[in-house]
Amino acid sequence: MAQVAKLERTRGGGESELLEMIRTRSMRLGKFTLASGRESDLYLNLKPTMMDPRGARLCAEAFLARVPPGTDYVGGIEMGAVPVIGALAAVSDIHGRPVKTFFVRKAPKDHGTKEVVEGLASGESLAGKRVLVTDDVATTGGSVIKAIEAARAAGAIVEDALVLVDRQEGGAENLAALGVKLASVFVGDDFR
Repeated sequence: MAQVAKLERTRGGGESELLEMIRTRSMRLGKFTLASGRESDLYLNLKPTMMDPRGARLCAEAFLARVPPGTDYVGGIEMGAVPVIGALAAVSDIHGRPVKTFFVRKAPKDHGTKEVVEGLASGESLAGKRVLVTDDVATTGGSVIKAIEAARAAGAIVEDALVLVDRQEGGAENLAALGVKLASVFVGDDFR
């Protein structure tokens, strides 16, 4: 409980509530293999938090508070980023700070436009736009890197990334090697 009080002073009441919601709805202890292939005793599946009405709002507000000035678009790879960027688009408009969003497919559709970057209207492009790449959790940063590569291939300028939880297992260092700074709402130590 003392840790929650400390977080409330440093992060604000909404983020303390979000932390507790993640612990309750999205945190599991045991033996798990992560998307990175690493083994861990801590598993964070943030979909139950991001898909909860209050959780969606709290995640979006935490992200909105961290969108760097001058950002044109916020996007990330399916599926981890999709719930939070959808909520971010809505909450940003409600707060009078509209943020355009997109998502990156893991593989192009085999029909229709066969696009990898989705959510842009006809005639819209990421070329020359400042893009913040997001995901729900970063371990090694692999999913964030895939989204960065796709956004840069579309001509975007990507210098920043944002996740709800940085597990502190190499993601920040891997992104730094690509010239991208990783920010997070929470870190792995917040769940230990």
